[in-house]
Amino acid sequence: MITSASVIYLLGHTTTSLSKQSDQILQEQLGIGISQYKILRLLEESPHISQVEIATNLGQTEASISRQIKLMLESGQLRIVVSTEDHRRHLTVPTRKGRRLAEAAEAALEKYYAPAFAALKPKQVDQLTRVLMTLHGETCPGAHSVPHILPGIQQEEQIAYIRFLTSSYVRRGN
Repeated sequence: MITSASVIYLLGHTTTSLSKQSDQILQEQLGIGISQYKILRLLEESPHISQVEIATNLGQTEASISRQIKLMLESGQLRIVVSTEDHRRHLTVPTRKGRRLAEAAEAALEKYYAPAFAALKPKQVDQLTRVLMTLHGETCPGAHSVPHILPGIQQEEQIAYIRFLTSSYVRRGN
């Protein structure tokens, strides 16, 4: 019999494995880590987001995010601009270099994980997505949305998009 402890272990182990693999792929191919990729995506979608919110969203400390952002500013991946809505506010936004890195990272990860997604049937992808979104809503602090996945898109549209991505892996023969 499968217990909730077994499911929790499997989810934790899979998440850790995926994160380590993703980090290694991005380090080897682009010289950035998975956290930097996630920061770039979050800031691209929500430039008004604070470092505290980024830390909460990514499950990291504020100090860790602050260090990462400092390195990313120094390397030209990010820049600080004055908000057009409130001139007292400064926003951290990705530069062209940062946006290109994020796009390249997404492509590298999609290519690497294509065989895993190709092994799933569309119905399995649909079920997995629904289960993960439900668990996310129940377990994440403040029940925040998932802006770094598909911002502003309803659950049904997100599932359709993920189904499209996984079917395109199969069509490409990956």
